[in-house]
Amino acid sequence: MSFSLLTDPKTMSHHAPNLEHAFLTRRQMLSRLGMGMGTLALGEMLGTGKPSSGLNSTNPFGVRQSHFEPKAKRVIHFFMNGGPSQVDTFDPKPMLDKFNGKTLPNLLKTERPTGAGLKSPFKFQKYGKCGLEVSDLFGKTAAYADDLCVIRSMHADVPNHEPSLGLMNCGDGRLHRPSFGSWVTYGLGSENENLPGYISMCPTGMPTRRTKNWQSAFLPSIYQGTYIDTKDTEVDKLVEFIKNGSLDLKQQRRQLDLLHELNENHLKQRQQDQQLDARIHSYELAYRMQMEATDAFDISRETEATRKAYGENNFGRQTLIARRLLERGVRFIQLWTGAGQPWDSHDEILDHARLAKDVDQAIAAFMGDMKQRGLFEDTLMIWGGEFGRTPVVELPTPGSNAGKQRGRDHNHYGFSYWLAGGGSKGGYTHGATDEFGFAAIENKVHVHDLHATLLKLLGFDHERFTYRYAGLDFRLTGVNECSVVQELIA
Repeated sequence: MSFSLLTDPKTMSHHAPNLEHAFLTRRQMLSRLGMGMGTLALGEMLGTGKPSSGLNSTNPFGVRQSHFEPKAKRVIHFFMNGGPSQVDTFDPKPMLDKFNGKTLPNLLKTERPTGAGLKSPFKFQKYGKCGLEVSDLFGKTAAYADDLCVIRSMHADVPNHEPSLGLMNCGDGRLHRPSFGSWVTYGLGSENENLPGYISMCPTGMPTRRTKNWQSAFLPSIYQGTYIDTKDTEVDKLVEFIKNGSLDLKQQRRQLDLLHELNENHLKQRQQDQQLDARIHSYELAYRMQMEATDAFDISRETEATRKAYGENNFGRQTLIARRLLERGVRFIQLWTGAGQPWDSHDEILDHARLAKDVDQAIAAFMGDMKQRGLFEDTLMIWGGEFGRTPVVELPTPGSNAGKQRGRDHNHYGFSYWLAGGGSKGGYTHGATDEFGFAAIENKVHVHDLHATLLKLLGFDHERFTYRYAGLDFRLTGVNECSVVQELIA
């Protein structure tokens, strides 16, 4: 909102009129009415939103120094949305075979009615020198067992998708907080100014909780994740409006320079408004992306053998695109397994086999590719969902899912995650659940502990890595009692 200044023709200056002098912003009007200092004081009390590390507004993705030397330079998060079952993937429980169809002792409270124990229909075997036990769902990934750091004692707060997705992605299940990827790109910047620093890919639409999973919240908007729907195979459809159909690059540059000048003048009058600043940088990024993104997202430039190795399906394509983006300097990539929560196997746990087939092939190809290219050691790889699943069968409820036979309900008490590369300890298994795989009981790792550890690998002290907003210093791990799990670090 602005206020027009009325002028008297008799007292008007003979100087040429300047449109910039004809309006006052609300802040300027208050300042000229003698309230300027009060306004500044109020702004400080509420928090200006300026980062504690001194953000360079001319290049918000400029490479910045972390607290100490990072072991990982880039991150890829394979997100199995919906909650894969720990007892069917990376946490074998022979006792479930003995209690199959029987009541489990000391059963914890579940979200919905559950019945007897349900053994895994998948076979486990040992892999690598470390002897890591993995089910045949992830047999190809298990070939890299000596590189995997498996956490079998993860736990979260509640057995519901939305808050657990919020907790895993943003460190808070209820409040509007910046995502982990936004924190990373804010803290480290990007190594390529022609591509987004943070990209989230999900085929056939968005996952549950949609854009909140990669939000920047009160961090500058430029650090929000860029969403790509990878169901399309053509670059022009993958990245909407990647090419200008009416202007060539030279004409676009002239147009953008004029727009940039107008926006800069507008920005000066508004004391570095972060949303406007982000918009200016978005225009510039969109222009630069026309050449770089067209190349990065075009997997037809890869050999046929490489494309087949990753798998010619949605997850395989997006994993191959991710490798091309990471080697071009993109800082953080999150790969989702599909819209909604596909791993949410309430009715039939055998559905895990269909989902794991494509994921397992793509991840194994990715790990081999990264090793071959010398990028494995400083790329932090993360695998897991928002929680796990129960070791007991979920009972049918009246009017809903009447055909349930081998389904598992949500389980936040205990589940599995794994890390690889980026300074994590390969060939290591941390913690344990009880004999049935229901709850973490040994060396328990909360989501906040995981975040603190991941930040440590990226060069940050989670207690010092803060952003001042509304008069408070916020951090990814919040004010919760948590700590770095040193055993996970090589």
